[in-house]
Amino acid sequence: MKEYFDKAIELAELGVKNLEGGPFGAVIVKDGKIVGYGNNKVLKEKDPTAHAEVMAIRDACKKLNTHDLTGCVIYTTSEPCPMCLSAIIWSNIKEIYFATDRKEVAKIGFRDDMIYNYLENKEKDILEIHQVENKKCYELLENYNNELY
Repeated sequence: MKEYFDKAIELAELGVKNLEGGPFGAVIVKDGKIVGYGNNKVLKEKDPTAHAEVMAIRDACKKLNTHDLTGCVIYTTSEPCPMCLSAIIWSNIKEIYFATDRKEVAKIGFRDDMIYNYLENKEKDILEIHQVENKKCYELLENYNNELY
């Protein structure tokens, strides 16, 4: 486990040094081998979804030529934010190891708690959501045959 955290830390440090994004790194491991690497690249990519965990998932999927990371484990320097946690769940990773938590991340200015509070219905005024009726959208769902999964 130490080698995986060492690599995640190395990635986080490199990302900060290169002004790519926040101090976060992640690796994905399958069968004892690192198959995906990622560090926060939000600034470099000008992409708010370019978090370390998402970048590691993208890398592992590309290397393994799949969208399904069943059997993989993710090691990340900090507790995954809600977006990253969702990406981890969608990719079928069932095990996460992290070091610092959301409270420690908040101390350096990251807003994960705002999203967690929104999801727990504690904070309502950060987003307006509107559902609209659209027959074509329903037809898309009805006609989908689910061959990908």
